[in-house]
Amino acid sequence: MESSETILHSRDSDRMLVIMAKAPQPGMVKTRLAQSLPTQAVTELYRCLLNDTIVLAHSLRGVKVAIMCPASDVKELAQLTGGATSVVAQQGEGLAAALTSVFAQFAAPGKQRVIAFNSDSPHLPASVLASAFEMLTLRDIVVGPTHDGGYYLVGANDAHAALFQGDGMGTKSALDGLLARARKLQLSVGLTDPFYDIDMEGDVIRLAAELRLAPARAPRTAAWLKQWQHVVPQLRSAAGEL
Repeated sequence: MESSETILHSRDSDRMLVIMAKAPQPGMVKTRLAQSLPTQAVTELYRCLLNDTIVLAHSLRGVKVAIMCPASDVKELAQLTGGATSVVAQQGEGLAAALTSVFAQFAAPGKQRVIAFNSDSPHLPASVLASAFEMLTLRDIVVGPTHDGGYYLVGANDAHAALFQGDGMGTKSALDGLLARARKLQLSVGLTDPFYDIDMEGDVIRLAAELRLAPARAPRTAAWLKQWQHVVPQLRSAAGEL
């Protein structure tokens, strides 16, 4: 008879967390933040968010971690991670193609639970990711809604290529579009707690207030906030004594 530890290890080994990322290059990441922050600051912020997100992913016991990115970014991201995380090139261009690539590459019916996770939510409690994997034992897909109408994660046990076809990726209708396609495909859906990612100045200010109380949740990002708080007056008061 297998011990409970052996059973747990076997169950955990079927979990794959894939971070959707880009190389932190000026003008190519977090472009909406460039309306209120210098390009250098935005680029460095993304680098910090990504690095902290990778650490969060690796903190999940028994979960395999990979990065999915445009083919042109593979070399730079592999250097950024120091070879500690597998970096895989997506097929095609854009977010829809990237998500399709994640599940085409990693999902195997009945064998592996796969979650695609954004690269700018290192402040997400690890327990939310763990609960998302648990939902996939009972549901076809799991989705993590954001407050702006998008989603910060999506998970599945199979490829479901049609799930990401259509317009609306990266817009305020992204979540509604995804859920509508899931209904059309007759897929059962589980929803995690709503959360926020970092797209606008207000998101950065909210994050600064949270990391002021718990900088260890995303230490590289907390250090960035301390360095750049002089640029945005509202950020200075939110960051406090980071």
